[in-house]
Amino acid sequence: MLTKRLIACFDIINSMVTKAVQFQDNIKVAPAEELAETVYKNQIDELIFYDVTASNEKRGIDIETVKKVAGRVFVPFTVGGGIKTLDDMYSALKAGAEKISIDSMAVRNPRIIKEGAEAFGSQCIVLSTQVKKTPAMKSGYEVYIDGARIATGMDALEWLKQGQELGAGEICLNSIDKDGTLSGYDIELMTMADNILSVPLIASGGAGKPEHLLELFTKTDSQAAIISSMLYSPRLERNYTVSELKEYLLNSGINMRPCII
Repeated sequence: MLTKRLIACFDIINSMVTKAVQFQDNIKVAPAEELAETVYKNQIDELIFYDVTASNEKRGIDIETVKKVAGRVFVPFTVGGGIKTLDDMYSALKAGAEKISIDSMAVRNPRIIKEGAEAFGSQCIVLSTQVKKTPAMKSGYEVYIDGARIATGMDALEWLKQGQELGAGEICLNSIDKDGTLSGYDIELMTMADNILSVPLIASGGAGKPEHLLELFTKTDSQAAIISSMLYSPRLERNYTVSELKEYLLNSGINMRPCII
């Protein structure tokens, strides 16, 4: 049985971690490198860093902040936002990232998935996708890009299948409807994605309490869960530590890497 993973996700604006609800009304939380070090010491399994305004602002990823974060953490570290070329991927990997997340640019130029997988290995390429419920779509979900600002007219499941075929080694699937709401993951969406994917699925959007993680891992085959709000959202009455979440899940029968005291 594969070990489930908990992943801290940082939405970065001007080197600061921010927290939003459905990609709006971002609140500043802390400098990226400081919060990264905190969750690393708390024994998070992985970290994902998104420069969330890079694509919309038509600029490259914030390499200096990537370097600062990479210098503080020693767990798998994925970065995304503003990745347009193989040179951009190489720069991010050279700065300390272990994986590259591509989202908007992959929709505009799907070949970048294949090119990245061939150049750096499929294990380095994470296809991140933001989707929203849209009844007109075959699956009921539509792909959005540029920080969930632009609808593409693309069916979510068809896009995930294409991304996997092109060489993405992992899929990070975020529900825009659930994002930041603290109401739980979109189980229906994750189940449909599970059924068509053979690569690991990272579920994102909606976690607000430990029970949401348990529901995800017992009702779907998702290999990992994004838990950003639970760790540091100022909108929560209380935040959870990684050790609290892992202890709860381990006691509930979920196979995870335990925290070392």
